[in-house]
Amino acid sequence: MKYLIDTDWVIHHLKGETKVVKKLEELAPEGVVISVISLAELYEGVYYSRDPIKSQKLLDEFLAPDLKMLNVDQEICKVFGKERGRLRQQKKMISDFDLLIVSTCLYYNLTLLSNNLRHYEMVKGLSVSSLS
Repeated sequence: MKYLIDTDWVIHHLKGETKVVKKLEELAPEGVVISVISLAELYEGVYYSRDPIKSQKLLDEFLAPDLKMLNVDQEICKVFGKERGRLRQQKKMISDFDLLIVSTCLYYNLTLLSNNLRHYEMVKGLSVSSLS
């Protein structure tokens, strides 16, 4: 596994945005995963979409093939605590969900696939790939 898909890329994929769909297909052989944190964010979108049944079906299809999901465990929590404290000392904060996703990337040495670069630019050692 080499890449972790951020929530925004999954949303763009579910909407059929060609650039994201093609890029994920291209990177799939190298290993792409998703964080359970992104799944939680995606379910909010499913439940509050205009068509929750269709949204659930699209999400299930995206997850179904063999997309591996990474959970948050004690080791990822340690990375989270260290990085959150560092950012707090510098008076630079990002959301806890984003920081848990980042912590997962840092722990597993993954590249984050995201277009939300400003959310992540202050995290040392994080590799981010975007379509921008």
